[in-house]
Amino acid sequence: MITRAQAESLIQEQLVTTIFQDAPKQSAVLSLMRKLPNMSSKQTKIPVLDMLPLAYWVNGDTGFKQTSQQAWDNVYLTAAELAVIVPIPEAVLSDASYDIMGEVTPRVNEAIGQRIDQAIAFGVNRPNEWQNDIITLARQAGNNVSASGGITYDNIMGVGGLISKVEDAGYMVNGIMAAIRTRAALRGLKDGNQRPLFLSDMKGSTPYALDGTPLTFPQNGAFDASVAQMIAGDWSQAVYAMRQDITVKLLDQGVIQDPVTKEIVYNLAQQDMVALRVVMRLGWALPNPATRLNGDRVNVPFAYLEAATPATDYAVTFTVNDNAETPVAIESAKIDVNGAKKMTAADGTAVFNLRAGTYPATVKKTGYVTQSATITVANAPVAQTITLPIVQ
Repeated sequence: MITRAQAESLIQEQLVTTIFQDAPKQSAVLSLMRKLPNMSSKQTKIPVLDMLPLAYWVNGDTGFKQTSQQAWDNVYLTAAELAVIVPIPEAVLSDASYDIMGEVTPRVNEAIGQRIDQAIAFGVNRPNEWQNDIITLARQAGNNVSASGGITYDNIMGVGGLISKVEDAGYMVNGIMAAIRTRAALRGLKDGNQRPLFLSDMKGSTPYALDGTPLTFPQNGAFDASVAQMIAGDWSQAVYAMRQDITVKLLDQGVIQDPVTKEIVYNLAQQDMVALRVVMRLGWALPNPATRLNGDRVNVPFAYLEAATPATDYAVTFTVNDNAETPVAIESAKIDVNGAKKMTAADGTAVFNLRAGTYPATVKKTGYVTQSATITVANAPVAQTITLPIVQ
């Protein structure tokens, strides 16, 4: 006789292997990103260049050689927990003429892939431990393209279009992710010689390509067409890693509650049910190191084509002053709002455009004491004044 404990062990080994191999494949975002070695702890530190050294010409035989600086910043890859619970009546398991677990496993992987794509690309139910989503990061960098006129050659391929926004940041687009509804418009897209740009590519990494760039149409329900129609970028700049401690349990006792109402939905023992519970942890980051074309790291290697009606966001205006008796505006202070960066202008201000939510912010400049704040955006513009004390 096979005991429940023995069966659980077999199921766990099978599902853990499957999730490690197949969950990233069910995520359109992870399929494009660069995978790092599995995490051995909750948080992994990634040092990235924050300031580049400069070279100087030396005039004459006795000219002075100037010094330069190079600096690093730390980007943290933090693992967030993702869980799936699938309740199954024991009678169904007994009476089924097919492998129920074999049917459940792909759906579990699909559910995991959907949630990962929603959080990383659009910020839907984004874990608090994670930095801003790709859409929010691109929006702060000014890499949003208006969909005025629909999906046109100029909006995608032209100057100021989707692809050129990424190139202006100093990166080459190596992948485009698009809503499946854009296919109709893409089929009519042609270059100046009336040659179609949207083609089948049997030799490429994806079945479709746009002017030679791999094009992916997620079908897991994660792509939010009300926010963006297409996302383009150098996806190799975004990284992810999984924790090794994926847990799979077959539960036969306990209750399952509705997370919103807190009402009991299932009582496993009372209703003769089992529940398959899968828990995994995963982290991602966009390190965005300083480059010669993006020295202050305020740009990002992603851009997106807006929805026909742009998603609503709100202006968050930071004003940064020193702590003098008569405060003076601080120019070129770096403001980091959960991974999105801007530099203050001569009047000490910088404006972010954020959707409703709560965001951690850090403001720093050499010679001043770094300050942190929490910004809450609730369907209205926000004005935030930050005082940076002068280092004594």
